[in-house]
Amino acid sequence: MDAAAGLPWGAEIAFAALIGAVIGSFIATLVLRWPAGRSLAGRSQCDGCNAPLGTRDLVPLASALWLRGRCRRCGVPIDKFHSRVELASALLGALALALMPGAQGWLWALFGWLLLPLALLDARHMWLPDPLNALLALAGLIFAGPLIGTDLFERWIGALAGGLTLALIAWTWRCVHRREGMGGGDPKLVAALGAWLGWQALPLLLLLASLAGIGWALFSRGKGDQPLALRRVPFGVFLCAAAFALVPLWPWWAQLTAR
Repeated sequence: MDAAAGLPWGAEIAFAALIGAVIGSFIATLVLRWPAGRSLAGRSQCDGCNAPLGTRDLVPLASALWLRGRCRRCGVPIDKFHSRVELASALLGALALALMPGAQGWLWALFGWLLLPLALLDARHMWLPDPLNALLALAGLIFAGPLIGTDLFERWIGALAGGLTLALIAWTWRCVHRREGMGGGDPKLVAALGAWLGWQALPLLLLLASLAGIGWALFSRGKGDQPLALRRVPFGVFLCAAAFALVPLWPWWAQLTAR
């Protein structure tokens, strides 16, 4: 990371986009295979003819353009999900290094790359896997200090306070309404986000995520047969988006609340 942080600004952005595209290729594979119970190991195969894919078939973004979105053996269309995730991951890296050059930007990019599979799995399957939450939390405790200027103690408190707060909200809702109001992965995700952002950032994180969730619920109010109060909300998606957006907002928010 230190070597990459020494690159010129434009080269850093391009390199982060390249790294992001490569990471996005793995993220897309993980999101497609894991919920289906398929192994993440072994060579990639065409979904149509099961032929093993070679190196020229697996270059992020470029292969899909070169092959015009189809397998070069059987002609079956390649799932566009791969390219979309690769592009999203590349853009996360480029954005992070464009707004925050240097080591802080690389930390922000890493944060985004760890959040992306969690957001996608929650959006597609309402699932926030424990191993990914644990990986996010561990990385936060080890690396995240310089991201918004938190020390290890603040991040430990953030992890504990975040997880316990969401768990208490979920328990209270279950006792009052006699049904589940929050998935079991959401408190663990907030704990992991607290390990990155520290306890001071938790109110802003939950505010941003809640506003985004309310906006999504109102926007989709006319869709589906279920009443709005009973509709399942992929709250993990909004937590991930809010956590990533919070990083550049934090200096402004800290100044505002210090007055």
